[in-house]
Amino acid sequence: MSEQNFLAERFEANRAHLRAVAYRMLGSRSAAEDAVQEAWLRLNRAGTDEIKNLGGWLTTVVARICLDMLRVRKSRREEQLGPHVPEPAADNENGEEEIADSVGAALLIVLDTLTPAERLAFVLHDMFAVPFEEIAPIVGRQPAAARQLASRARRRVQGASVKSDVGTPEADLSRQRVIVDAFLAASRNGDFEALLAVLGPEVVFRSDAVAAKMGGAVELRGAEAVANTFKGRAQAAQPAMVDGAMAIAVVFGGRLRIVLELRFAGERIAGIQAVADPDRIKGFDVAILNT
Repeated sequence: MSEQNFLAERFEANRAHLRAVAYRMLGSRSAAEDAVQEAWLRLNRAGTDEIKNLGGWLTTVVARICLDMLRVRKSRREEQLGPHVPEPAADNENGEEEIADSVGAALLIVLDTLTPAERLAFVLHDMFAVPFEEIAPIVGRQPAAARQLASRARRRVQGASVKSDVGTPEADLSRQRVIVDAFLAASRNGDFEALLAVLGPEVVFRSDAVAAKMGGAVELRGAEAVANTFKGRAQAAQPAMVDGAMAIAVVFGGRLRIVLELRFAGERIAGIQAVADPDRIKGFDVAILNT
């Protein structure tokens, strides 16, 4: 067997693991495949003469690649508008999940609220048992600081999980994200019928005093009235997590201007509260979701 074939065989033995790491980091099958392919190219350039633990080396390389991709994604987030839902895990040709069973859309949505370093620390340690001593150099921190990153991420994940379990099964984060994406797409496209499809017939929209001064209605009732208000708008709106709940953030001029708190009933939005008071917004824990 040639050296190149031997190297390829060893890499293929690690591919499923690397794909699982990258998918949890990026929430996208295509992006995960790109990260794994880049790891293969780097392995080819590096060779294996000085690599004692190939699996560990590849995991570190994939993690670094994903961290860079997450940082680029974050820097472009305010420029990228449009619906996006984390992709489900792919099935292999035998019908079995190729990527491990513990990642659902709701978890990926919560992971999207973390900083790139928090996400890396949480994924590597909590999902793949990578020691903090190995995580620390990847994020450029001391092991104690890497531990804190994972701890902060864990609290957010656990807090969101508790909130998503409240109420009916339809009120989970992944289902709400789909509804929010459909609402924003319909609003931007000026699609009145599509707006009606995601608004409850008795939906209520309210604005605080600051939002009303910015041109929002103080109160609107009924799907048609609310749909007419949002038709052709939401160009600066993005899905967000606000205090652990699904919401909409309106960002323009590089600043968060309005938060739309949402109430869901089944598959539709039943209530929208526009908050523009700067003092209230400062008190929110807001994380803009990837689009």
